[in-house]
Amino acid sequence: MPVFFASTAPPARRRVLLVAATLLLAVPAAQAQRVSARDKAKVDVIEQRMAAAEKRYTDALVLVANADPKGSAEGDAALEDMEDVIDACIGQKGCQVGTLLSTYKRLLKRQADASGEGVADEAGDTLEADPDHVGPLVADVPEAARAAALLNDHRHAFDDMVEYNPAIQAGIRRWLTDMRPALLTSYENYMNLRAVMWPEWEKRGLPEALLFGIMAKESNGRVHASSRVGAAGLMQFMPATGRRFGLGPDGTGFDTRFDPRSAAEASAAYMNERMGQLNRNIELALAAYNGGEGRALRVFNQSAGQGFWTDSVYSQFPGETKDYVPMVIAAAWIFLHPQQYGVEFPKVNAQPATIRLAKSTTIYELTICLGSAGTRDGYMRALRNLNPRYEADGWIPAGTTLNATTRIAGLYNRHCVNGPRADLARALITADLNAAIKRPGAAYNGSVAVGDVQAMQAAAAAAPPRPVQRPATRTHKVVKGDTLGRISTRFQCQLPTLARANGLRAPAYAIRPGQVLKLEGCRR
Repeated sequence: MPVFFASTAPPARRRVLLVAATLLLAVPAAQAQRVSARDKAKVDVIEQRMAAAEKRYTDALVLVANADPKGSAEGDAALEDMEDVIDACIGQKGCQVGTLLSTYKRLLKRQADASGEGVADEAGDTLEADPDHVGPLVADVPEAARAAALLNDHRHAFDDMVEYNPAIQAGIRRWLTDMRPALLTSYENYMNLRAVMWPEWEKRGLPEALLFGIMAKESNGRVHASSRVGAAGLMQFMPATGRRFGLGPDGTGFDTRFDPRSAAEASAAYMNERMGQLNRNIELALAAYNGGEGRALRVFNQSAGQGFWTDSVYSQFPGETKDYVPMVIAAAWIFLHPQQYGVEFPKVNAQPATIRLAKSTTIYELTICLGSAGTRDGYMRALRNLNPRYEADGWIPAGTTLNATTRIAGLYNRHCVNGPRADLARALITADLNAAIKRPGAAYNGSVAVGDVQAMQAAAAAAPPRPVQRPATRTHKVVKGDTLGRISTRFQCQLPTLARANGLRAPAYAIRPGQVLKLEGCRR
């Protein structure tokens, strides 16, 4: 939703105000007259009126961000107040028009940029960064107060901490073309995790855009991402580096590199450590994150503190790092300036909530019964990211509390506790592929859900239950294509119990064909 207001003041009046103010600014300071106490009091009143108008405008931005229809009218009124204040200042001895004019000119420029959107593209001009950032926080209703503070902060510290150059522009081009789906997916994943990740960076004074940029480049916001060299989690910590910052196996078989809050805390501590060594240079800190902290520190010391883009520094990093640094900054830049680049990030209802399971289930089953209302791809990724200790196909006991959002909690109570969709999800999740195979001398007992789900359920209820024949030894021989999660689903096992009984470690739970597993904690 744009936050520009079309003031109803006549354009001619604006031109008069700006021209008159500019002429006044040109008067040499030596010609300024002494200001009496009476005039000083009047100037103070004018400045207070300007401060009140600015606050009114800022409050209007918050109303617009929260889809309040009063926001636009309040914004227009605030602009008119500012015009009246500047008019009064021009006629008041001792009033510093320049102090008041800067805010007004910036607001008028914002309106001109909005009304002229697309003109720069037609003229072939190079896109530049937006002066303000409002996009990603529009949907963040639970943090409206913090959003208001950011909307009123026009300094954009991150913009001043990095160099916006052709390498960054090339990275932005890649994110906006073939990598656009990955960018949007990363944003959606981040927004679902923001409540647990961003506070860890915020309290350490690091830019949120940088957190998003690293996460987008490292994992696209997939908690369980792993690399071929052993890096793991959202922020892709190597085992040794993870241990330095408190990450790794926690004694239950879970690797905390996959925990979003822990990964955010560790990555913030790591970046601050690198920034402290490298003169607060974000590019070099990112080069250390990707290319090794030892190399980055050595290059920095040898170069007498020169920046990453200096040829003698840049040439000493591997090609992967030369690609990594601008791609992270490019993702961060789009995060801050989506409207400038025509990006509409998904609107994500990510207010945190929990659900207490009414019955045992799997994340796969929840994904089916929740549906996809309000999303592009459904809720499996959000559930997995918010609950990284659980495998997607592993049974989670009734009574377990899962992390979720308010939307997921509402859909769970509506569709997953009972009812046709809950029954259908259970039928799909427990379907046994082997039951579809017709064997000589055996009756076909498979079922295919086609048409009326209720009719299918009624037919199943009318049939007498078949006793389950369990192997006397209660073991299972692994065949090609088996995973521990699929085995736990087939035999209705508790995945942690099954893993512990067979000495398997999370998150891989590596098994091999021919291996014999003990089916402990299984109901079938």
